[in-house]
Amino acid sequence: MIERIDHNGKMYSIIIRNEFSKNGIEFFTPDELSQQLAYMKRPAGYNIQPHHHNPVPRSVEFTHEVLFIRRGKVKVNFYDDDRQYLESRTLLTGDVILLAGGGHGFEMLEETEIIEVKQGPYAGESDKTRF
Repeated sequence: MIERIDHNGKMYSIIIRNEFSKNGIEFFTPDELSQQLAYMKRPAGYNIQPHHHNPVPRSVEFTHEVLFIRRGKVKVNFYDDDRQYLESRTLLTGDVILLAGGGHGFEMLEETEIIEVKQGPYAGESDKTRF
């Protein structure tokens, strides 16, 4: 229910399938990654103490994305850093994917709604190289 796409010792992607369930909290990403991804399941009545996040200087070199498949079916194609095709995965309603390395492309296999979260601000066309 958790899939990793790795290539040459580098993590390219983590997929959390809709069926995944586990009590507590689990982080899937290493601490040094600029985008962190975790899953949390807590019982009714559980409280998270009110808090805010302190300013912490961070350096972000690459844009990582988290996609939530709200509805539909999408094929994700993965490419290495040399733009060579590696493999594909199909995501379904409720699946979540972190894209953290290499290249990627998408093919909607049916009408699909996706929520995307990534670092900003968006740099327009200079933010990516299409191939």
